Amino acid sequence: MIEIKHSQLSSGEFTRGVFATRDIAKGELIHEAPVVAYENEDHEHIEKTILADYVFEYGANHTAILLGYGSLLNHSYTPNATYEISFDKHTFDFYAYTDIKAGEEVLINYNGEEDCTDPLWFMDDYVASDEDESESESESEKA
Repeated sequence: MIEIKHSQLSSGEFTRGVFATRDIAKGELIHEAPVVAYENEDHEHIEKTILADYVFEYGANHTAILLGYGSLLNHSYTPNATYEISFDKHTFDFYAYTDIKAGEEVLINYNGEEDCTDPLWFMDDYVASDEDESESESESEKA
């Protein structure tokens, strides 16, 4: 149903994404990703590694590394997939939020809610560099 392929949305060293190998109907379960959970206070250790970019909040006091394809899904503010946390099964269950055609990349909103447009952590540098550039242009205009 899904496979890993090169994503046009990813940049840097890792350019993977999750793609549908067949049509997936809205509401259909796409993937159950088992979790390895740890207490939030231990996250300072994970932040020193690349894994920090691949973890999910797992309740109020824990963070989780998702196994399987879960941590390889890319972000979109117009996602075609969503997820629910199953604390009983210790999984993140990914479902089609819209119909997904074979060959399409499966995308989730990293904010957790499908319609949430809050800036994401990896956008901080981008926003800061845009602000710096705008300030530099303003300074140039003053001169």
